[in-house]
Amino acid sequence: QVQLVESGGGLVQVGGSLRLSCAASGNIFRISAMGWYRQAPGKQRDLVATITRDGSTNYADSVKGRFTISRDNAKNTVYLQMNSLKPEDSATYYCNARDKYNGAMNYWGKGTLVTVSS
Repeated sequence: QVQLVESGGGLVQVGGSLRLSCAASGNIFRISAMGWYRQAPGKQRDLVATITRDGSTNYADSVKGRFTISRDNAKNTVYLQMNSLKPEDSATYYCNARDKYNGAMNYWGKGTLVTVSS
Protein backbone atom coordinates (compact mmCIF):
# COMPACT_ATOMS: atom_id res chain seq x y z
CA GLN A 1 0.00 0.00 0.00
CA VAL A 2 0.91 3.63 -0.49
CA GLN A 3 -0.06 6.42 1.87
CA LEU A 4 -0.32 10.03 0.74
CA VAL A 5 -0.55 12.98 3.11
CA GLU A 6 -1.28 16.48 1.84
CA SER A 7 -0.47 19.74 3.58
CA GLY A 8 -0.34 23.43 2.83
CA GLY A 9 -3.95 24.31 2.22
CA GLY A 10 -5.64 27.30 3.80
CA LEU A 11 -7.35 30.62 3.26
CA VAL A 12 -5.79 33.11 0.86
CA GLN A 13 -6.94 36.27 -0.85
CA VAL A 14 -7.46 36.62 -4.57
CA GLY A 15 -4.12 36.97 -6.31
CA GLY A 16 -2.25 35.27 -3.51
CA SER A 17 -0.15 32.13 -3.49
CA LEU A 18 -0.08 28.79 -1.72
CA ARG A 19 2.21 25.80 -1.90
CA LEU A 20 0.76 22.35 -1.39
CA SER A 21 2.87 19.35 -0.46
CA CYS A 22 2.15 15.65 -0.66
CA ALA A 23 4.37 13.16 1.12
CA ALA A 24 4.26 9.54 0.08
CA SER A 25 5.11 6.61 2.32
CA GLY A 26 4.71 2.87 2.35
CA ASN A 27 5.41 0.90 -0.83
CA ILE A 28 6.74 3.93 -2.68
CA PHE A 29 8.51 1.73 -5.21
CA ARG A 30 5.03 1.12 -6.67
CA ILE A 31 4.54 4.81 -7.55
CA SER A 32 4.90 6.05 -11.11
CA ALA A 33 3.15 9.32 -11.97
CA MET A 34 1.83 11.61 -9.26
CA GLY A 35 -0.56 14.47 -9.45
CA TRP A 36 -3.09 16.82 -7.96
CA TYR A 37 -6.83 16.84 -8.43
CA ARG A 38 -9.43 19.15 -6.96
CA GLN A 39 -13.08 18.97 -6.09
CA ALA A 40 -15.37 21.85 -5.30
CA PRO A 41 -18.65 21.25 -3.39
CA GLY A 42 -21.23 19.69 -5.66
CA LYS A 43 -18.80 19.20 -8.50
CA GLN A 44 -16.76 16.31 -9.83
CA ARG A 45 -13.12 15.75 -9.04
CA ASP A 46 -10.98 17.27 -11.80
CA LEU A 47 -7.36 16.96 -12.81
CA VAL A 48 -5.14 19.90 -11.91
CA ALA A 49 -1.66 18.68 -12.80
CA THR A 50 0.41 15.53 -13.11
CA ILE A 51 4.11 14.75 -13.16
CA THR A 52 5.96 11.58 -14.14
CA ARG A 53 9.04 10.22 -12.39
CA ASP A 54 11.26 11.82 -15.01
CA GLY A 55 9.58 15.20 -14.59
CA SER A 56 7.20 15.40 -17.52
CA THR A 57 4.22 17.54 -16.58
CA ASN A 58 0.66 18.06 -17.66
CA TYR A 59 -1.74 20.81 -16.57
CA ALA A 60 -5.40 21.59 -16.82
CA ASP A 61 -5.98 24.56 -19.10
CA SER A 62 -7.51 26.52 -16.23
CA VAL A 63 -4.24 26.53 -14.24
CA LYS A 64 -1.61 26.76 -16.97
CA GLY A 65 0.78 29.62 -16.33
CA ARG A 66 -0.35 29.97 -12.70
CA PHE A 67 0.34 26.58 -11.10
CA THR A 68 3.56 24.59 -11.12
CA ILE A 69 3.87 20.95 -10.14
CA SER A 70 7.22 19.57 -9.05
CA ARG A 71 8.55 16.42 -7.51
CA ASP A 72 11.39 15.45 -5.23
CA ASN A 73 11.90 11.73 -5.71
CA ALA A 74 14.49 11.58 -2.93
CA LYS A 75 11.90 12.91 -0.48
CA ASN A 76 8.99 11.05 -2.06
CA THR A 77 7.15 14.35 -2.18
CA VAL A 78 5.22 16.21 -4.84
CA TYR A 79 4.46 19.92 -4.66
CA LEU A 80 1.95 22.27 -6.22
CA GLN A 81 2.90 25.94 -6.31
CA MET A 82 -0.24 27.97 -6.88
CA ASN A 83 0.07 31.62 -7.85
CA SER A 84 -2.43 34.27 -8.91
CA LEU A 85 -5.18 32.38 -7.15
CA LYS A 86 -8.80 32.99 -8.15
CA PRO A 87 -12.05 32.29 -6.27
CA GLU A 88 -12.75 29.47 -8.71
CA ASP A 89 -9.60 27.71 -7.49
CA SER A 90 -11.34 27.12 -4.15
CA ALA A 91 -11.69 23.39 -3.62
CA THR A 92 -10.37 20.43 -1.75
CA TYR A 93 -7.11 19.39 -3.37
CA TYR A 94 -6.25 15.72 -3.47
CA CYS A 95 -2.89 14.12 -4.09
CA ASN A 96 -2.86 11.15 -6.42
CA ALA A 97 -0.31 8.47 -7.21
CA ARG A 98 -0.50 5.92 -9.97
CA ASP A 99 0.61 2.37 -9.37
CA LYS A 100 3.51 1.38 -11.60
CA TYR A 101 2.49 -2.27 -11.80
CA ASN A 102 -1.27 -1.85 -12.03
CA GLY A 103 -2.38 1.03 -14.18
CA ALA A 104 -5.90 0.78 -12.86
CA MET A 105 -4.73 1.33 -9.30
CA ASN A 106 -4.74 4.85 -7.90
CA TYR A 107 -3.80 6.00 -4.45
CA TRP A 108 -5.38 9.08 -2.91
CA GLY A 109 -4.70 11.36 -0.01
CA LYS A 110 -7.47 12.69 2.23
CA GLY A 111 -7.26 16.15 0.73
CA THR A 112 -6.42 19.66 1.83
CA LEU A 113 -8.83 22.56 1.60
CA VAL A 114 -7.96 25.70 -0.35
CA THR A 115 -10.22 28.72 -0.03
CA VAL A 116 -9.63 31.83 -2.09
CA SER A 117 -11.51 34.83 -0.79
CA SER A 118 -12.46 37.92 -2.71
